[in-house]
Amino acid sequence: MTPDLFPITHDAFLADVATLSARLDLDAWRPDYLIGIGRGGLVPAVYVSHRLNIPMLSVDHSSKVPGFADELLGRVAAKSAAGAKLLVIDDINDSGGTIAHVRRLLGDHGCDAGNLRFAVLLNNIRSRQSVDYCARMIDRESDKRWFVFPWEAGAAREDILAESASVPERLR
Repeated sequence: MTPDLFPITHDAFLADVATLSARLDLDAWRPDYLIGIGRGGLVPAVYVSHRLNIPMLSVDHSSKVPGFADELLGRVAAKSAAGAKLLVIDDINDSGGTIAHVRRLLGDHGCDAGNLRFAVLLNNIRSRQSVDYCARMIDRESDKRWFVFPWEAGAAREDILAESASVPERLR
């Protein structure tokens, strides 16, 4: 099954950043740090960081280098345990796998759950994990598009198709 590749334009991305930033700005809770989760959450986190003037830390979860993200998340968790409020940003909450993994690792390293929130550009209402903020909602039961964010647009089509094939349950 060939997925329906759906490119998100740069203008649509900027609109999502503005929406997400406005939602964050309206809340009385304000993070001390934004945590961009790599690869997909790094670009949105940079934009939100500039828009709201909140410092950003980055953790490359997608590299799958053993121990690398775990060590960084341990450092981030220590900031939370010391009282810092953290907002983890990713591009999409689809199945919830990344958010569950990050939440578990932060908890394993002593993160104060009261100082932790999650934000995404696109949130699947059927995800196994919830987020605190999002720009747009999708429903994977009816929406089977494979979203191609602006920072992914330079990838070869074959690579995008291979990535989508690695999670076929999202496309059925």
